[in-house]
Amino acid sequence: MRVAILCSSPYSETGCAVASRLSQLGYAPVGALTLPSWDRSTLTRKLGQWGLRDSLRYARAKLAPGKSANPKGVRNPYLERALRHGERVFRSLSEVASVHGFPVATCRDQNSPRAIAQLKQWAPDVAVFTGGNILRDELLHVPRLGVLNAHLALLPEIRGMSSPEWSLLCSVPLGITIHFVDGGIDTGPILLRREFSAANQCDSLTDLRNRMIAEGIELIAEAVTGLDRGTISAAAQTDRDRDNQFFVMHERLKAETARRLMQGKLRKCEPRNGEPKNHEPENCETKTGRLNPVAGRSDG
Repeated sequence: MRVAILCSSPYSETGCAVASRLSQLGYAPVGALTLPSWDRSTLTRKLGQWGLRDSLRYARAKLAPGKSANPKGVRNPYLERALRHGERVFRSLSEVASVHGFPVATCRDQNSPRAIAQLKQWAPDVAVFTGGNILRDELLHVPRLGVLNAHLALLPEIRGMSSPEWSLLCSVPLGITIHFVDGGIDTGPILLRREFSAANQCDSLTDLRNRMIAEGIELIAEAVTGLDRGTISAAAQTDRDRDNQFFVMHERLKAETARRLMQGKLRKCEPRNGEPKNHEPENCETKTGRLNPVAGRSDG
């Protein structure tokens, strides 16, 4: 199985962990295609997706890519297993590539003719998306099987941004979906769909997301192995045309989500103060299919 990695930065911890974990299992990438460590268009897109505070944090990390609050460890501690090679901890794609013997190419746009030509030269059976541009059809059709993505929510229930947080707020079980990328927003065929069972061990939303990223990498590895052995196949999403797309969660709602995580209230959205118990909280998806008005249209 020939695997390529699509990455948002040469220093992306997630990208490095995916490349390293697949290499550990015998699927060393045929190549990794990454955006530069500093890219203005990416920052502009992050500003629209994440807001000013998180975008500034992202920019600081890009300006000092080799630094970490814990210089001897990793930013996401649950990735250390994948990133560790003997006494060494990988911090860049070039370090992973030097050990496992694959090329790394940098491009300003993963959809550019130059990037697509490079990907065609590698002739991957499958590509794994760990971050970067919104992928266009021409690139999506280069890998023989397609491009894989690990989405941090169950599909089709929760699509788009801030997916673990919206899952909590909307009383949808936390989970991870491995799917092929298509022209929609998280609408591609599903390979694996697993509920996340360790939420009660998380002490913050950041901890939750870090744990889910690590589990998502293991599921990516499982999906690649299954595709190689012919033991797994993709299934089209049900309700593909339903508007289940969510956008970046407001900080006030995020604080409420964190409170619910801490209280372990993962199965039921509680009514607000003064609301009757049988009242549907307006932040949550109801059984009739009404979506959060921040996320999309109201179908109810």
